[in-house]
Amino acid sequence: MSTINYKTTLFKIGSWTILRLSKEASTKLPSRGMALVEGTINGSTFKAVLEPDGNGSHWLKIDGGLSKTIRANAGDTVTLSIEPSKDWPEPDVPIDIKKALASASQSNDLWQKITPMARWEWIRWIRATNRAETRARRIEVAMSKLKKGERRPCCFNSSMCTEPSVSKNGVLLEPAQLHAMR
Repeated sequence: MSTINYKTTLFKIGSWTILRLSKEASTKLPSRGMALVEGTINGSTFKAVLEPDGNGSHWLKIDGGLSKTIRANAGDTVTLSIEPSKDWPEPDVPIDIKKALASASQSNDLWQKITPMARWEWIRWIRATNRAETRARRIEVAMSKLKKGERRPCCFNSSMCTEPSVSKNGVLLEPAQLHAMR
């Protein structure tokens, strides 16, 4: 794949600062779902998993550390130069999932054997809800499926945005939509 060179303006959704690719830039990535990329933002090297936005594009949360490194905040235009990468990093496993895995040895055995990308997919599927009850149920289902040898969540639209803090119905919010929801 070739390098994607792109300029975009960072924006806020709630307390999150978001970098969003255009659909045109995203078509150069290998997946409509998560995409691992490496490259530079404003000349600073980074490697990150881009999340799908539910509309055919991808986005990235710019946390405080990255914001400081790239010297940019919401409202600033940044220059991006990225390429797809293949060496998936380990995801941060939420505490509730860690606890469930610790108490389900057969599920944990398979969890340890699957790829980091597959672990990312399980976490995304579990977190794609605002309801604590639904999340708890998804953890139970995940443990059951892993115990049965299923390596990935089934029947999951991986091109949808799964971060409830910044999405509605699987689609990344626009800043104007956020204000309308309040």
